[in-house]
Amino acid sequence: MADGKHLEQQFHDCMPLFIALGDEVRLGIIETLTHAERGGADQGLNVNEITQQTSLSRPAVSHHLKILRDSGLVEVRRCGTSNFYRLTLKDSTRRLMDLGRMVEEEF
Repeated sequence: MADGKHLEQQFHDCMPLFIALGDEVRLGIIETLTHAERGGADQGLNVNEITQQTSLSRPAVSHHLKILRDSGLVEVRRCGTSNFYRLTLKDSTRRLMDLGRMVEEEF
């Protein structure tokens, strides 16, 4: 059985993920990055490329990418004067799965 404090801490640790994933626009950006990676864009996409593939303005894309980056769902790689964004779902998925297991144990 999970310790109540540990479960509470795990929920707290996952909060940025819930916030990031709780927005349709950010889910659309995740989908865009997923399609890009499947299409061979291993280096990721820059803000202009994401803007072209969504109905968002450049500032809006940058704002949502910051939230995704802060949550750990997206990483940024600088190349010259461009930043390329790609998904980093492994750690986030692990954190959510750990939380799910703890909740199952608790209830």
